[in-house]
Amino acid sequence: MSGLLLAEFRDPETLVAAARRARQAGLRGLDAHTPFSVPELAEALALPRPRLRPVMLGAGLAAAALVYALCWYSAVIGYPLNLGGRPLNSWPTFLVLSFEGGVLAASVAGFLGFFLGTGLPRLHHPVFAARGFARASQDGFFLAVDEPGLEPARLAALLDGLGPLSVRAVEP
Repeated sequence: MSGLLLAEFRDPETLVAAARRARQAGLRGLDAHTPFSVPELAEALALPRPRLRPVMLGAGLAAAALVYALCWYSAVIGYPLNLGGRPLNSWPTFLVLSFEGGVLAASVAGFLGFFLGTGLPRLHHPVFAARGFARASQDGFFLAVDEPGLEPARLAALLDGLGPLSVRAVEP
């Protein structure tokens, strides 16, 4: 049996303390919803470090190297033209295209990585239909707990000691 509960807290400090205590109690399906960024929340929820930046860097460097190689091949081997007495491998002219190709590839990798990492294009989550959840974008601080194998009543009892304003079961 899977239980999805939504606990509301009065301020971000209480939410962070509740997230820490819930994690120490062994709950693993934790997620928080706040109207603004709370820096301590990522550590309290033990979120993994995002791997998007290294992926974007790798994609950008690989694309820049590929564009540079294509420019070099076309200027030196494929279609050599001696214009203005410059050498065939005139690398400064290749840098602009290489930079632009790297930026384009890093942007596309970031865009795709964001969508895959956040689970989009899934546009609906059951917690969005919970009563009062619309306040999460205004002044509400919510902790969502999805713990498989535990009964919702037991999860509510465990969260009750954390000082929430309310605890609601969310229908899947």
